[in-house]
Amino acid sequence: MQPTTTESYGNASRRPLDLEDYIDILRRHKAWILGPAFCSLVIAVVVAFLWPDTFVSQAVIRVVPPQVPETYVPTNVNMEMSQRINSMAQTILSRGNLTNIINTFGLYPRDKQRKPMEDIVEEMKKEIRIGSVTGMTAQNRGVSAFSISFSYENRIIAQKVTADLVSRFMSENTRDRTTQSVLTTQFLKDQAESAKKELEGIEDRMAKFRQVNAGRLPDQLQNNQILLNAAEARIANINANISRVSQEKMLLETELRTAKTALTSLKPASDQVAVQAKNEKLQVNEAQITQAEQILGNLKEHYKDTYPDVRRMEIQVASLKNTREKLIKQDLETKKIEADQPVKEVKRYDPEFARNSQSVNAVIERLEAQIKLTQIQTEEYVREMHNGEENVKLIHSRIESQPVGEQQYAEVIRDREVAKLKYEELNRKRSQSAIAEDLEKRQQGESLEVLDPASLPQTPTEPKRPMLIAIGTGVGLILGLCFAGAREAKDASLKNLKDVRAYTQLTILGSVPLLENDLVVRRRKRLAWLAWSTACLVGIIIMTGSVFYYYTTRV
Repeated sequence: MQPTTTESYGNASRRPLDLEDYIDILRRHKAWILGPAFCSLVIAVVVAFLWPDTFVSQAVIRVVPPQVPETYVPTNVNMEMSQRINSMAQTILSRGNLTNIINTFGLYPRDKQRKPMEDIVEEMKKEIRIGSVTGMTAQNRGVSAFSISFSYENRIIAQKVTADLVSRFMSENTRDRTTQSVLTTQFLKDQAESAKKELEGIEDRMAKFRQVNAGRLPDQLQNNQILLNAAEARIANINANISRVSQEKMLLETELRTAKTALTSLKPASDQVAVQAKNEKLQVNEAQITQAEQILGNLKEHYKDTYPDVRRMEIQVASLKNTREKLIKQDLETKKIEADQPVKEVKRYDPEFARNSQSVNAVIERLEAQIKLTQIQTEEYVREMHNGEENVKLIHSRIESQPVGEQQYAEVIRDREVAKLKYEELNRKRSQSAIAEDLEKRQQGESLEVLDPASLPQTPTEPKRPMLIAIGTGVGLILGLCFAGAREAKDASLKNLKDVRAYTQLTILGSVPLLENDLVVRRRKRLAWLAWSTACLVGIIIMTGSVFYYYTTRV
């Protein structure tokens, strides 16, 4: 294009151009304008239709919340879904997985022949788009979901690859959550077992300490005082029993002396009296048994069956009963012998004397038995008194002695409480983790669900052919205008009468048109039309071929 006012034309300034001048310029340089524009159009069409289509298959995955509220069963997975998706994406988009997908679906066959697999994997990563977790609306309800898309020149393969990526994400999510839950449960189980062993060790150390310092521990002071009071009360009771038994013994000894004096004052009895005495002895034995059973009943009313006096009276009753059985047996044998022997003359005897003698003897035997019983009771009470006094001395020594290892004992108790709380806390967490693990195995935790399956794209997303053709044609047209402007700037000749009047400052009286040979003019026009026709035909053929190739190779 010619500048209007600033550039010079020879020795004179170039005149401003008007609309007629611009039209004249376009007419003179139309070949330089239309040629680059048409060439750019052909190149743009060829590039647009030889450029492989890029189809984008997209799937939407929904994040399904846990079936059981987390307030009831806390989850073992503490990562947010967006973080877990990024972690799963790194695993799924690893070189091994993408190489497997490329070989399985036969992706990038041309690139395999001229590029290493690492470069192809990197290119595939660029074609995979994983969206972030956002709130979406599906079927009039809000859900959290994210999208997965894959771009490829074959729309069916793009759909298959997208579906494969979706399945890998879902299986990886299940495996990842289950693995994390199992590892968490196992970790808490190991920690709980370690805490249990630690607690058992502290309890063993505490048991040994208590065993070594039994009765002298700080927390046993009150128990020792209670035991001391009980032992002193027992000693006082034993003293009272000893006094009571001693008094009973004195009374029985007095009665025994009186009975023996009465017996010595009686006259000797005959043989028949001796026989009668046996019967009287059996009666005395019956009386002793009755008396002993009464005493035993009184004792059982106040004491238990394991009480020593009760046991002794039971032994005495059993002994008296055995004596009675012996006496009855002897009486039966005597009667049998007397029945077998001839009747002898029986000497006469004094019945009163026999009764008195038998009565006194019975009283003497009863008193002697009671005195012997009181002696045994006294000895038993004395032994109990001795043991009680020893026990009191031992308890006094425990109370009066200072608590040993009080600080050490307090440390052991504190360590035990800390270890116990730690074990209980870990055991509680392990139980919760086991429940969460079972929830994940049942697939009732947070999971992924296909909201929209992998789509089968119908139209390519790239390239934008109309836009590409328009841009190419526009670039060619601009380039042609630049060529025309450059040629016009270099051409310093006078083009019309306006240039003559402007640059010569002379009056124009007339003009003579350029006279050319008609044959030369026609030849030039034919050559120009032939060149343009050939160029247009070749361009149209090239564009038609590219379009035909595109539609014949399109899947």
